[in-house]
Amino acid sequence: MRVIIEPDADAASRRAARFVAELVRRKPACVLGLATGSTPLAMYRELIRLQRDDGLRFSQVTTFNLDEYVGLGPTHPQSYRYFMQQHLFDAIDIDPKRTNVPDGRALDFESHARAYEQKIKDAGGIDLQVLGIGSDGHIAFNEPGSSLGSRTRLKTLASETIRDNARFFGGEDKVPRLAVTMGVGTILESRRCLLLAFGAHKATAIRDTVEGPITAQVTASALQLHREVVGVFDEPAASLLARRDYYADVERAQSLLEAGQLASLGIGNSEAGGQRAEARGQ
Repeated sequence: MRVIIEPDADAASRRAARFVAELVRRKPACVLGLATGSTPLAMYRELIRLQRDDGLRFSQVTTFNLDEYVGLGPTHPQSYRYFMQQHLFDAIDIDPKRTNVPDGRALDFESHARAYEQKIKDAGGIDLQVLGIGSDGHIAFNEPGSSLGSRTRLKTLASETIRDNARFFGGEDKVPRLAVTMGVGTILESRRCLLLAFGAHKATAIRDTVEGPITAQVTASALQLHREVVGVFDEPAASLLARRDYYADVERAQSLLEAGQLASLGIGNSEAGGQRAEARGQ
């Protein structure tokens, strides 16, 4: 996992938005997996700004959201469809027909989950999946103990998740107990994952995800199995990571590579030295 640590949540959100914008510019018809909650809000605001000020366009982009509460319709203020409309979709030039959020009022959730999986496949798969993380280390609504090979399905919410989300509903008793969610296995099929975490209350989850063992008790730890994950964290969220110095070294090397400063990394120097030694031998 590539770990990027920024000084604060705003800087981290801008950095995350750059990853999304670079993909959209390189592949205008890309498929994005999107998340809800407070974590991606500033990233979405930056993407809106990039469309307004820098000409970023989403007209060919297709999106799939991770999850939705069972029982909430698209106009409910706490539904994830409503969230996405309010905080991103209504402010960019995306085709509404290309935006996909699980239906919290499906009559047959098993069939709906299978259809959602098939729709992702028909779109060519997810190019970049944006992820937040719960304080207990869950991704999407894959609560602790979820199968690491799970697919889109109906899931019962853990008590900790209900407590965390109670502030949005005005009390724990008003939080839905079920959700439709992409599975861990579904998420791992994305070509690239972008994991965001901000705040000291996420520090334990990030430590366990990045440096802990792979376990179903921390479903985000399954991202260690993915071929390309970028974690963008603020300082408080990264505060418990033991290998912070190494992650900083990797980022410095990455920056030099992207800038073409290969000599600073010792690339080419050894070959040139060998040629000089050979010339002296002649």
